[in-house]
Amino acid sequence: MAEESEDLRRKPQRVALLWCADWPVVAAGIAPDDAGAVLHANRVVASSEAARRAGVVRGLRRREAQGRCPELTIAERDLAAEARSFEAVAGALEQLTPRLDIVQPGTCLFATRGPSRYFGGDESLAAKISEVVEDALEGRTTCSVGIADGVFTARLAARVRSASPMIVPSGEGPDFLAPLSITLLDDPGLTDVLWRLGVRTLGAFAGFERSDVLGRFGRAGLVAHARARGEDERLPDATDPPEDMAQSIELEPPIERIDQAAFAARSLAIALHDRLAQRGAACTRVTIEAESEHGETFARGWRHEGALSVAALTDRVRWQLDGWLQAGPAVRPSGGLTRLVLRPDECIPAAGRQLGFWGGETEADLRAGRAVARLEALVGVENVQVAEWRGGREAADAIRLLPAGTVELAGRSLSAVDERPWPGALPAPSPARLFEERPIEVTDVHGVVVSVSGRGELSGEPEWFVASSRDRGRVVAWAGPWPVDERWWDPVRARRRARFQLVLDDGRAVLVHLEAGRWWLAGTY
Repeated sequence: MAEESEDLRRKPQRVALLWCADWPVVAAGIAPDDAGAVLHANRVVASSEAARRAGVVRGLRRREAQGRCPELTIAERDLAAEARSFEAVAGALEQLTPRLDIVQPGTCLFATRGPSRYFGGDESLAAKISEVVEDALEGRTTCSVGIADGVFTARLAARVRSASPMIVPSGEGPDFLAPLSITLLDDPGLTDVLWRLGVRTLGAFAGFERSDVLGRFGRAGLVAHARARGEDERLPDATDPPEDMAQSIELEPPIERIDQAAFAARSLAIALHDRLAQRGAACTRVTIEAESEHGETFARGWRHEGALSVAALTDRVRWQLDGWLQAGPAVRPSGGLTRLVLRPDECIPAAGRQLGFWGGETEADLRAGRAVARLEALVGVENVQVAEWRGGREAADAIRLLPAGTVELAGRSLSAVDERPWPGALPAPSPARLFEERPIEVTDVHGVVVSVSGRGELSGEPEWFVASSRDRGRVVAWAGPWPVDERWWDPVRARRRARFQLVLDDGRAVLVHLEAGRWWLAGTY
């Protein structure tokens, strides 16, 4: 009997998932036929089809992407704009179902049990989804529909490149998943270990015993194992929250601008997070509801693979309100918003954190946390960043900026975790200011641009630093070159450069490097 109840609990819900290709590129306003890419933290996070044909893929640095495609159009990622643009697509899908969950801008899903019966089966439902979404997209991009048992299986079905929606028959999810690559689990730490162990497909991972997976990889591995088996990816300890957990706030006077809504969203997210924390829980799915002064009601669900922090909750409420308030006349509220509600739909036990033995947080920590929270409410989570030590050969690689809402601020330190030196790293100190694209010239006493041979020999001693007609200085001291030859085994990603430290006659100290016959200003001390 216990085994039967376990099987029922693990039976996945049948869902339809919609995926709009290259949504960050679409939200940035880049035309489908243009070579364009969206960057975050100086790396490509999305690229258009034309850019991918030129070799611009996710993970490339800005300069490497521009080297592969000189005519590339660059845009910085704007999650708020992505969510705002996606609201038109989500609104179109409301014609088919009243309950819709947004996973991220560009991807949403809903349970098919009712809609599939109403429209005459999964095939008819998928065709209807494609029809209404293509009208909303107006040719800006393509969309894919996947229908399967479970969110993970439906997501992979939607990513299959085909002219028609991909429908995985009920009960055949494991067979569909079995030949697919293990890297599709989207957990680099886990998949890297499995790959080195010789586990290359989801079917091979699914063949392991659950007890062995739990003992080797823990709770996260057990969830990934359930996905590979085509089972319910709902966390094993997830529960439905009590009805009284919803938090609401009355807005007086009614709000009509997103900057006003940001403060209300923050206070509401804090109230819900504190209420859940009192019961030792955290939220993974939430419904955002709003009511206008004319009695109109709006609701939208958001889901997250992990626990939603205060910052993440605030961001999603702000995105959703921005989408409603900036929508077309037929969709947006006819008056100001008078009431907001956050209703948790699924909870998991809160992981919590261990305070220090000698006093825990200080008042300064709390003040800093409140200041960060206020900034997040004003400009968004992605725009408030903190530094994290990563290490690397280049000064730009050693420290990476991360959204403050994704890290634990208390007790953080920028000291290096591993004090061992990086091979090829520059000697201390590091530049105080870094630059991405700043072409310069370094010439010798005769005005000839200095070059470096393959053996590291200079054509002449650096004498002049020339950044522009107004920015020119004599080099009074220099050190280098420090050569770097990276990825020499990969003709596409190989990179060679020689770095120098220069001291100028006006007192400035700069870091420069020579790459592919051109000089670049990398930073100033």
